[in-house]
Amino acid sequence: MTELESHAERRAKHPLTTAIATGDPSLDAQGDIAAANVELEQLTAEERLLWLNERCAGNIALANSFSGATDMALTDMTVKLGLRFEVFYLDTELLFPETYALIEETRRRYGIEPVAYHARQTVAEQAAEHGDALWARDPDRCCYLRKVEPIGRALAGKSAWITGMRRDQSAARANTPILQWDASFELLKLNPMADWTEEQTWDYVRRHDVPVNALHAQNYPSIGCMPCTRPVMPGEDPRAGRWAGSMKTECGLHLPKQQTAAAIGGSSQ
Repeated sequence: MTELESHAERRAKHPLTTAIATGDPSLDAQGDIAAANVELEQLTAEERLLWLNERCAGNIALANSFSGATDMALTDMTVKLGLRFEVFYLDTELLFPETYALIEETRRRYGIEPVAYHARQTVAEQAAEHGDALWARDPDRCCYLRKVEPIGRALAGKSAWITGMRRDQSAARANTPILQWDASFELLKLNPMADWTEEQTWDYVRRHDVPVNALHAQNYPSIGCMPCTRPVMPGEDPRAGRWAGSMKTECGLHLPKQQTAAAIGGSSQ
């Protein structure tokens, strides 16, 4: 039996295969995901990446915002494991210069070409339709237009995507599973470092000399778009610099579709 045949047979026998192929998160598939999480909790982050590749080879996307140490650690692991996932980012056209510089450094360091997905409108076109500085007046709608809608195109046709979500990043992420069914985009979502701490993440970065966003050294532990991110003061929550002065805590990429729709449904046009 060839390696290709062996892989194909193993993948065909896996209980998640039907859900992956059809996009149908049936109750049986959800049970399989729960069972898979019992196994995945015992594995390392690298082993979790290999586990997913075994079941969805060639149809996986790795989201890298080029703003967090976790995303960069995952990119480093993926390249070193020889996994050929599409590494993509959302170019909102409002990213910091340091973020674009890290994208260039990643190209040089790892020999990969991160794929950029853009909003359907430029910032100027968005301003013409919705008014200037939409992010200040209606950040939910701005995030939807510049992030949520584009990521839908990034994930179209994919079987799974990988994120850098960690349980210690915020209260809203405290129960993040390793593997879940993403009902918003109808595919599997793997969070290989969900159980890692901030300290473990930075230890990996230092040991492997992983490039990170230069803004981390300037009191930016969590980095988004320029208009909506500020430095964090001593004693503040690490994500306090995101959408400061508003109740917003997430851009919407990791929220249920209904919650995202509700957030923009009653907002101004």
